[in-house]
Amino acid sequence: MEAALYGPRGFYLRPEGPAGHFRTSVHASPLFADAVARLLCRVDDALDHPDELAFVDLGAGRGELTAGVLAALPPDVAARARACAVERAGRPEGLDPRIEWLDRAPAGVTGLLFANEWLDNVPLDIAEVAPDGVVRHVLVRDDGTESLGAPVAGQDAEWLARWWPPAPEPGLRAEIGRSRDEAWEGAAATLTRGLAVAVDYAHDRAGRPPFGTLTGFRAGRETAPVPDGTCDITAHVALDACALPGAALLTQRAALRALGVSGGRPPLSLASSDPAAYVRALTRAGEAAELTAAGGLGDFGWLIQPRGIPDPLGT
Repeated sequence: MEAALYGPRGFYLRPEGPAGHFRTSVHASPLFADAVARLLCRVDDALDHPDELAFVDLGAGRGELTAGVLAALPPDVAARARACAVERAGRPEGLDPRIEWLDRAPAGVTGLLFANEWLDNVPLDIAEVAPDGVVRHVLVRDDGTESLGAPVAGQDAEWLARWWPPAPEPGLRAEIGRSRDEAWEGAAATLTRGLAVAVDYAHDRAGRPPFGTLTGFRAGRETAPVPDGTCDITAHVALDACALPGAALLTQRAALRALGVSGGRPPLSLASSDPAAYVRALTRAGEAAELTAAGGLGDFGWLIQPRGIPDPLGT
């Protein structure tokens, strides 16, 4: 998974970027970047307006969210903002020169670290209950052919016992999220003070999917997760396992509504008094409805991790 996504011919280094293969909340509507900008302003208030306010976009794709947040900030906040897009691919042409392009999150910053659909691409191992009842690692070849390997042991076995204990039925699977826990702990630790947020497809211990969630995406379609570098390889995130002390978990629907994103239709009276404004408001309402829809983007999990400040969302 590591080589297929981030190796020399890895999927995330392809020139078209993630937007060439799938659509995230960032691509669905500029309302998402607007909401993240409002969250950054709340963090700024909680930090008492520091001289430098960091916005770190972890897993930045081609910088779409970073650019959108910068554009949406009030001038006084934008003047103090340090915008950092963190991505393993090279810097795209035409990106706002104010944006720093980094291959890892900068340490010792104060502000907001935002990881939108990053953890689901942190590589992990898969476990499966073998016919003999032993939980074993799943091995995979470049062509996607799978086989069962050695029994899961050590820290991986401890993680499964705590967070995803497989039922004793051959064929059931679990995704060992220890690597994601460690990745999130390291990312949050780069903040001296502020807020770290992870947004992703998620599940909790009470509702782990019995056959796992590992899948692939290519050119807008779900496909087999063949680790040859031609497709995205992703698995949903056990956000409850990633959460550090003091964290809160909520849905994207709840988070965006707390940040002022509502799918309510504009009043019909506006259609007669200002038809153009009505059309614009109707468009925004449709985009907001998509971002907060049950059964869709609204079901994404938000992991809210304050560091030295109160929770700006009040969760």
